[in-house]
Amino acid sequence: MMTTEELATWQCCFEETQKQRAASSDAGLMNLKAVPGESKFAVGVREGTDLFLVLWVRRNQQGEYCILKPMRDRPVNLHGSSHSDGTLHHRIVRQKFLSDHKSTAFPIMNGFTPKETGAIFNPTAFTGIVEVASGILGPRHGCIGVSLAEPGFRLPDYTWAYQVLSQTVFREVSPHVVVSIMRKKSSC
Repeated sequence: MMTTEELATWQCCFEETQKQRAASSDAGLMNLKAVPGESKFAVGVREGTDLFLVLWVRRNQQGEYCILKPMRDRPVNLHGSSHSDGTLHHRIVRQKFLSDHKSTAFPIMNGFTPKETGAIFNPTAFTGIVEVASGILGPRHGCIGVSLAEPGFRLPDYTWAYQVLSQTVFREVSPHVVVSIMRKKSSC
């Protein structure tokens, strides 16, 4: 549950984002390149011949993970990061919204608008890709859960609130990256 102050902050961010979004242009082709010693895992939605990037996870050479969501308004900088000590940070713009805590799961993300964001990407820049069918992720339905799991792990159980459509485990890194594509059981 959010406090009235937290809810007001989120509402303000939402309204500002809507204004900036209306005034900005599409992201276009994302210029992400493969970097030696770094792994990137993407979630994309195919529309015709275009593959739209909706979320990606980057593991740097130090073993830190960052989950990013492309935004038309680049200064929004919506992301979460997991540091080598297990601390998670979650930020939008330069403000930290959730307290630092130790965890292996990032918050579940929703509110995807692949074609509207316009973030088309080249799959060769990524170590692995989860391709989601058109219509699964949208502004009010469809969610993505990302978690980190050590070898010999159990897959995350989101069934308490979500219908899990697919779970993909990227074993190229340790801890492994687990990407879950889901829908809320109740209407959004």
